[in-house]
Amino acid sequence: MKALLKSRGFQAFAAWVIATYLNFALATTRWTIVNRAVIDGVVDDPAGAVFCFWHGRIAYSPTLGRMVKGRPRRALISKSKDGELIAMTVDRLGYPAIRGSTDQEGVDKGGGIAFREVVRFLRNGGLVAVTPDGPRGPNQVMTVGLPTMTRVSGTKTMLVGFAATPAVQTHGWDKHRIPLPFARAVVIFDGPYAASREDDLDKLAAEWGARLNAIQAQAEGLLDARRG
Repeated sequence: MKALLKSRGFQAFAAWVIATYLNFALATTRWTIVNRAVIDGVVDDPAGAVFCFWHGRIAYSPTLGRMVKGRPRRALISKSKDGELIAMTVDRLGYPAIRGSTDQEGVDKGGGIAFREVVRFLRNGGLVAVTPDGPRGPNQVMTVGLPTMTRVSGTKTMLVGFAATPAVQTHGWDKHRIPLPFARAVVIFDGPYAASREDDLDKLAAEWGARLNAIQAQAEGLLDARRG
């Protein structure tokens, strides 16, 4: 049974099921968009950019695809055991995966190949979705990988906060939220942010992480206020 669950054929089928469900759930969700001008400005700019959100909100990220007007886009997905299924799923959702992740020093754990691929894609005007606390956390804590990627590519990063109700929360390290159909949701955009050669990367990581937590809390607060 374990061999079946790990087989590529089964994972491909599971990815199809998950992608089909998420497309339905997100299409039936009533979205409130805060700071829409931020994403519109990034999309209208031919330069590349990073969309950054916490790993626990990755199921909501396909809705970004409806806002980027056909711009080329990829997703940075880790090489963890769960990464293969996630990569297959996001590919079906319109975000072909670049496999790898960034460590505390901002160097790809797969030898730098994925990091260089992301940088090249960004420099060519692509949009890349990144979860800076994946693949194992700590939850909602940003390391220097994202600021490093932003600096090296010479592009900018946009922070994204998601909240929706009803949703199912899992018990994993990232407290992953799974959207349910016909939900109400809030997405907040913040930025874009740049990283220059003079910037302290540790300081930027702390500042961006705090800001992302702030807009995530704001999204959840707006949702609670409307529910009340």
